[in-house]
Amino acid sequence: MTVNVRGKVLPLLAASALALGVAACGGGDSADDAGNTGTSDLSGELTASGASFPDAYYQVAIEAYAEVAPEVVINYNSTGSGTGKKEFGEGLTDFAGTDSLVGDDDPVEPGSFLYVPTVAAPITVSYNLPGVEGLQLGQETLAQIFQGDIETWNDPAIAEANPDAELPDTPITIAHRSDGSGTTTNFTKFLDEATESWELGSGDVVEWPSDSQGGEKNTGVASIIQQTEGAIGYVDLADATGSELVFAAVENADGEFVMPSIAGTTAGLEGAEVAEDLSYNPLNAAGADAYPITAPTYILVRTSYEDPQTAELVKAFLTWLLTDGQALAEDEFFAPLPDSLAEQALAQLDKIQS
Repeated sequence: MTVNVRGKVLPLLAASALALGVAACGGGDSADDAGNTGTSDLSGELTASGASFPDAYYQVAIEAYAEVAPEVVINYNSTGSGTGKKEFGEGLTDFAGTDSLVGDDDPVEPGSFLYVPTVAAPITVSYNLPGVEGLQLGQETLAQIFQGDIETWNDPAIAEANPDAELPDTPITIAHRSDGSGTTTNFTKFLDEATESWELGSGDVVEWPSDSQGGEKNTGVASIIQQTEGAIGYVDLADATGSELVFAAVENADGEFVMPSIAGTTAGLEGAEVAEDLSYNPLNAAGADAYPITAPTYILVRTSYEDPQTAELVKAFLTWLLTDGQALAEDEFFAPLPDSLAEQALAQLDKIQS
């Protein structure tokens, strides 16, 4: 993967400094901080932690950025959104990755941070049922499966949407995140908003049925599904693909069954309403082609950094991520931001003070 990525990035490097300078030109004094002198002149180290959902993309992007800014070291630790917000709020990191918004229980002071959208991706519903592929799962059926109301794979609710499938009486094992997770927030938020059956609420952590199994990070959930016949769980497309999991087609707001894909994610983004703080909700968006469990992801940055060098490094990296770095997204199973949202995210960086 690294060889292929670098092969695609290297032709872009000559244009990187120009793209970075153009993108940063709208912000007065902060444009200078964002690296108009060229990223190759930057040096220093950034520490970050957070969401595992976008980790595959962030790691490839960080490696590619090292070609542009060889004297800058960026360490992103995939801890989960909950831990990422906690460490950011405690001042242990320079920025944080999160798929969920900052809540009242998160130790992040209101007004001290900004949301910077980066990419989006589908949350797959992956399962392990040998010999059964291409399952279609309705929204109400999903809710009943994941709260334990439907217990076997040959349940009439599943069979009705899959008349040609030979469904066994295998017990269903629910696989979920054991850590505080934005992936959990978005998945349960989808079930909470789209169905009448869902009773477990939504959040980074919910109380799953007692006989379910929890795994740490998306990779942990993927591992449970791989190892457990009859298991079903929610996993980002990058990790689900890397683990060679089987996906279900999920019913969307238009009543169509759609497989998780970048095209379906992009269709879901088109109808998303963006709030003033740049948070947005593409879940269950209208459109026949929209994949319904499309999740955003953000980087949290501080409104003010005590160290001017840290502010400069953060702005320069994120400016690159929102310009040249977007070209890396699709190869890692993420959808780049729509142009209008990417422009708003770039403008968000101008608000960072030092």
